[in-house]
Amino acid sequence: MLDFEKSGGLVPAIIQDAQTLEVLMLGYMNEEAWQKTQAEGRVTFFSRSKNRLWTKGEESGHFLNVVSTHIDCDQDTILIKALPKGPTCHTGSRSCFSTDYNQNFIFELTNIIANRYEFPTADSYVNRLRERGLNKIAQKVGEEAVETVIAALAEADKDFINETSDLVFHLLVLLKEKGISLETIAKNLESRHR
Repeated sequence: MLDFEKSGGLVPAIIQDAQTLEVLMLGYMNEEAWQKTQAEGRVTFFSRSKNRLWTKGEESGHFLNVVSTHIDCDQDTILIKALPKGPTCHTGSRSCFSTDYNQNFIFELTNIIANRYEFPTADSYVNRLRERGLNKIAQKVGEEAVETVIAALAEADKDFINETSDLVFHLLVLLKEKGISLETIAKNLESRHR
C-alpha cells in the first residue's frame, strides 16, 4: 500500500528497463496515476508542469509497458520495470540519464540474439552459427576461450579485450541455443555466493 500523504500526494516512480535493467527515468505519481498505470499496463505520471495525468508516450507513441511494480520498504517510492517502446527521453535518448554507455548492454545483447533466432536473416552471423548446430556453437566457445587465455598471457590488452568480447558473445549464443537465460546463470552465481 503506497503512502501518498507522506509527500503531499505525489510519490517518485523510478522506471527501469525490464530487460537491460538500465534506469530510464524518474517521474511522479499521484494515486490516480498509480491506479491508471496498474489498470492499463502503461506508465502514467502526474505531470507537475501540466498539472494533469500524463501517460508516457501519449504523443510520441514511445510508451512504457509495465512488466512489474515494486514498492519500497517505506511505501513512498515505486520501482517500475517496463519495456520501452522506443526511446524514453524526449531528446531521443534511450534514457533520461546521460551515461557513457549502457551498463547493462550484455542483457540487451541477449535480446538481440533472441531476435536473430526469432527472425533469422541470411546476413546474420547468429543465424549462420545456429544453422551449424549445437556442437559447432559449443566448439566456437571453446576456440574463443583458448584465444582469450592466449591473449591474456601473451598479447596486448586490446587483443585480450577483443578475445574476451568474442568469448562472451559466443557464450550468449550457446546459452540461447541451450534455452538457458542469462538470468538463470546470474541467479545460480548469486546462490553460490551465499
